[in-house]
Amino acid sequence: MKKYLILFIFSLCACTKITEPKYSKQDIDLLHQCEKKLTDIIVIDIFSPPVASRIYANVNIAMFEAIRHIDGKSSLAAQLNGFEAMPEPTKGLEYDFVVAMIQAFSETAQKVTFSPTEIIDFEKEKMKILENRDSKEVFDRSKEFGSSIAKVMIKHLSQDNYKETRGMDRFEVDAKNPLRWVPTAPDYADGLEPNWAKMKTLVLDSANQCRPKMFPKFDLTSNSAYSKEIEEVYQTSKTLSKEQIDITTFWDDNPFVSKHIGHVEFNDKKMTPGGHWIAICGKASLRTQMGITNTMNAYALTSIALYEAFIASWSEKYITLRPRPQTIINKTRDEKWISYLQTPPFPEFTSGHSTISAAASVILTTLFGENHSFIDSTELEYGLPIRKFKSFKEAANQASESRILGGIHFRSGCESGVEQGEMVGGIVKKVLLKK
Repeated sequence: MKKYLILFIFSLCACTKITEPKYSKQDIDLLHQCEKKLTDIIVIDIFSPPVASRIYANVNIAMFEAIRHIDGKSSLAAQLNGFEAMPEPTKGLEYDFVVAMIQAFSETAQKVTFSPTEIIDFEKEKMKILENRDSKEVFDRSKEFGSSIAKVMIKHLSQDNYKETRGMDRFEVDAKNPLRWVPTAPDYADGLEPNWAKMKTLVLDSANQCRPKMFPKFDLTSNSAYSKEIEEVYQTSKTLSKEQIDITTFWDDNPFVSKHIGHVEFNDKKMTPGGHWIAICGKASLRTQMGITNTMNAYALTSIALYEAFIASWSEKYITLRPRPQTIINKTRDEKWISYLQTPPFPEFTSGHSTISAAASVILTTLFGENHSFIDSTELEYGLPIRKFKSFKEAANQASESRILGGIHFRSGCESGVEQGEMVGGIVKKVLLKK
């Protein structure tokens, strides 16, 4: 009897087709590869941090809208400002939503970057991996569905005021006004994205919804709060420890640093601040073995928070027009002093790095937990070592502090940036995560 039972079990196993789940680790890897390709192109094309945030947000929304149908997640676009209803798959028909996701990624990314050929080549390479796992009918239908999502995204992109801001007036310098920002050495570049506050928001009611407490009034008397801030930056720059330099360099995230040796100028390209947080998000989802739709949801929510935070911070920058430490220290302390990090070409308040880092940390903390410790190895490819953090908030606070250590922000600009970013992240969390 035992012999027959064994034979019966064996015959059942032989007749049962054991298949890999349709949406597998390979599919999640493809998603992460799309994110990495987008970051690489942003670095190559040298997009400014605010513009990069627009790229991440719109491409990630498109990818989420394609992949969410695997487990019936609600549309993000339906909860955002100014979007038409997203296409829905036809009931009763089969789709490969990973194919749809890559198609949506490709067509949307081509419209917001300068490297369409590279994106098309990437799309072809990934589609070759997927084209034979379904029938041609399913494959073509899935590509068409991804394309229909991209069309809605592209229409939204044409209406978000980006094109209009390209033709608006540049920032006018008034070097005689000590309260007003002016360009700094070594490049004396024009004010970057002075009209970014006119971009249409995705979640916020307006660019000015999250205004933080203000900085100390302009007062150069020795015991004023403003003078104390100046002195802190100046004295800190003279005594930077190796650890402080490591922190400063790690969080620099300047997409285009110009370096001058004599009359020779050369440039380093790196990921933007937003790209750094997108990479942190990706590594957290891998570490926690998140499924494909939850991973894409995390990328989309983080990028939306980053985009909104850049709009809020840039609005504050060009309302307050606060000078950078380098300008004030050159006038009041040391005319030859230069900040350790290259001073960016836009006003000081609020610190963009502080704002966007705090906003991203609110979303990531909500998704992965308050005590999610992690190793941040995102800067290895740029020659920087790893850093360890006990939480996303700790990482965000360190990113903020790095701007003081680097000599490019006052403490009030950083602390108010954190406050502003937490407000932005809180609104995105409430609207899109209902928490």
